Amino acid sequence: MPAIKLRQTFMSQSKETFYSIPARFRKMENMHIAFWLMKDISWCMIWKELGITMIVPTLSVAIWIAWKNRQIKSELAHNLAIVFWISANAYWMISEFFHFDTMNVWRDYTGKHLALIPFSIGALILLYYYAVLRPKELKEKHAVTM
Repeated sequence: MPAIKLRQTFMSQSKETFYSIPARFRKMENMHIAFWLMKDISWCMIWKELGITMIVPTLSVAIWIAWKNRQIKSELAHNLAIVFWISANAYWMISEFFHFDTMNVWRDYTGKHLALIPFSIGALILLYYYAVLRPKELKEKHAVTM
């Protein structure tokens, strides 16, 4: 059973689909935002220990949210993109904390640029969703409603 259930509601002679999120799930999402903010505030303030420590709950909850929503393709794609965004962001933070962000690793690319790998993976997941999966969903939905 997916954490987010789709329901139909009738408003002004039209059907509108919306998400219904259980309260315990919403609380976990809100806690995730607090963890993420604490991680980024720690980065900004150069609080190395707290910033690095906050990677674990921030990334863990992001993975949990993606797992709980895996039945809904759009949610899975967006939540996986967030997991890779947090991973890239955490790596970048660590590279600055330990001063390898400006070290050349290959040609003109520095340690910080390696964060482009998880950033790009997240972007490619969304590109695949919007270029391949979403059009199929719309086509199937259109075929069913005709």
